[in-house]
Amino acid sequence: MRIFGISAAVLLSIVDLGWSQVDVPSSQTAKLPMYRPALLGTGPDSLINRIDTAGLIKQGQKDAAIMFSCSVEKDGTVASVSTYRGTPDSKLLEQEILKKLSAAANPKFIPAIYNHMLVDAIYYGTVTFGIVNDKPRLRIFSNQEREELKKESDFIGPQPFWGGDSRFNGFHYPSARSVPVQVDGAAELEVKVDATGSLRDLQVLSEQPPFLGFGDAAFDDLSKAKFIPAFRDGKPVASNVKIPVYYKEKGF
Repeated sequence: MRIFGISAAVLLSIVDLGWSQVDVPSSQTAKLPMYRPALLGTGPDSLINRIDTAGLIKQGQKDAAIMFSCSVEKDGTVASVSTYRGTPDSKLLEQEILKKLSAAANPKFIPAIYNHMLVDAIYYGTVTFGIVNDKPRLRIFSNQEREELKKESDFIGPQPFWGGDSRFNGFHYPSARSVPVQVDGAAELEVKVDATGSLRDLQVLSEQPPFLGFGDAAFDDLSKAKFIPAFRDGKPVASNVKIPVYYKEKGF
């Protein structure tokens, strides 16, 4: 098990950690906050309003939940969508999510911001679907933490991003030396991120299959990352979350 630690002796001094506007020299960034996570957005084009809940009921979808991740580019374009950890009866819900997040559907999220600049980031979400009094109940949460999901809180998990102060450039399949014959794999990591988005601790919790380098590959990639910090009640906060990474035999 690999462990990564960073001394927290010196923290960045942040004048404004909220959503309000701040004064910065560049006219292009003056209206952007210090931090903003990638978000679903609101209105008819938001993912939650594009999912066909009536159609799901007609097809027989019962109570279900599934997690997903996707990259959100600076213009809000969505790419690299993955779904995982669905409940046993979540297949129809999964298909609907993949359909609405496909390139053909042209989905758009609100892009992330770090240090007053738009950045590409990874969004982690959980979709729950149920039927209450014969009506659909759909929820999308911007985190994948079991306790937060139970509470249906507004917690938004930290999001690794590309560019700026971050050296993260995505997840990469282990080397051919580690995996001479390519197979699907997965790793789960625990990350501690402070309220400025700096990584303070990183551990590999598990990998499947074992001893093929999936944990090491995910660790190496994520150890280079800066994060959009987690948010609670609209403000950035320190967090300790688990991040899953899934690999396909032909690449991430």
